[in-house]
Amino acid sequence: MTVLEFENISKQYQLGKIGTGTLSRDLNRWWASVRGKEDPYLKIGQRNDRASKAQGDFVWALRDINLKVEQGEVLGIIGKNGSGKSTLLKILSRVTSPTTGRIRGRGRVASLLEVGTGFHPEMTGRENIYMNGSIMGMTRAEIDRKLDEIIDFAGVQMYVDTPVKRYSSGMKVRLGFAVAAHLEPEILVVDEVLAVGDAEFQKKAIGKMQDVSRGQGRTVLFVSHNMAAVGHLCTSGIVLNNGTLAFAGTAHEAIQHYSLQHTAPAASSTLTPDPRSEGQLKDISMQFLDENGDEITPRCGSPLTVRIKCHALNDYRSVKVAFVIRDPFERPILACPSYLTHDEFAMLRGNHCFELKIPKLPVTAGNYMAGLFIEVGKDTLYGQRDAMRFEVEDADFFGNGRTLPAHIMGSALLCEHEWDITTT
Repeated sequence: MTVLEFENISKQYQLGKIGTGTLSRDLNRWWASVRGKEDPYLKIGQRNDRASKAQGDFVWALRDINLKVEQGEVLGIIGKNGSGKSTLLKILSRVTSPTTGRIRGRGRVASLLEVGTGFHPEMTGRENIYMNGSIMGMTRAEIDRKLDEIIDFAGVQMYVDTPVKRYSSGMKVRLGFAVAAHLEPEILVVDEVLAVGDAEFQKKAIGKMQDVSRGQGRTVLFVSHNMAAVGHLCTSGIVLNNGTLAFAGTAHEAIQHYSLQHTAPAASSTLTPDPRSEGQLKDISMQFLDENGDEITPRCGSPLTVRIKCHALNDYRSVKVAFVIRDPFERPILACPSYLTHDEFAMLRGNHCFELKIPKLPVTAGNYMAGLFIEVGKDTLYGQRDAMRFEVEDADFFGNGRTLPAHIMGSALLCEHEWDITTT
């Protein structure tokens, strides 16, 4: 059964001002509505591309969104910042109204759009539970019955009688989510709350949303940039791009579509030169490949082949190669030296291609530096700690919907790997 239907939903804003900006525009809009005509300013307005320069006064935050959501469906809404995700949820939650179109819905809607939505900073956590619950449509008896459960879920027992202004952002979002989730709404709307909470809260929140959808047959709309959480939790997904509906399908199909459209291009680069290589090596390059030999952006938990090409100007024996990944603070987090798993290479004059195979890349999402070292005995033919910069995409490494934040890293890691060399 369809519980939500978006029909030609559009939202237009005027850049830099509130309202139309002039009395004449207000009169023009009023006169058009009196005659039953379309708002004349809806005919103008540029695409919602936040990175481009404004060409006029009006912009379409959303344009012609048509979508149906079924009962018990967990819909993941993904897209880059500024694509219209929060605007769509605000229209659904009646925070703002659409410029054109309408939404048909069945049942009670509970929304958690921002940290501490609806909380009064001077009131205690307990008082805010009653106030927020009442705003969402809960009766006092209903709140009384669920109060202990809400406080326990939020994990704020010690501070429940303390003013909310003294809460951290994580405590506020815990409490806000606990109230919204225990409202037992037919439709639960959640916007990026997992980005604020800690690992324990994320686990509880995902479990609660799964229980609400699968156990109780309720509908969840979930906005997140955590692709692993979207893939693990959601049954379907849509991708918004510059205010338009770019894709609708299963959650995994939506993630794949988003990854293809909005991730960094495949990493391939002529490496940073090293003066020590002059007269010894030239044309040094590096590529990241998948199992089929296609150039890719590295992905957490996926197989990765690092192909390193060079042209030797002399004959060399006892060649060793090392590939090292460093974080933005230049700390080594993964090292793959050839001499630990392979005999030393022989490299004669001509073109050569080294290939490093990593069965499962253990690096979390983020930006990194690739270091490369080619040595002969104790002499270095090429050595650069920051030979190339690249990005690693997020993914579900353990297959359970959980990801490790990119800032949690140790020292250098060693992973299972293989080296090979071919002479061309």
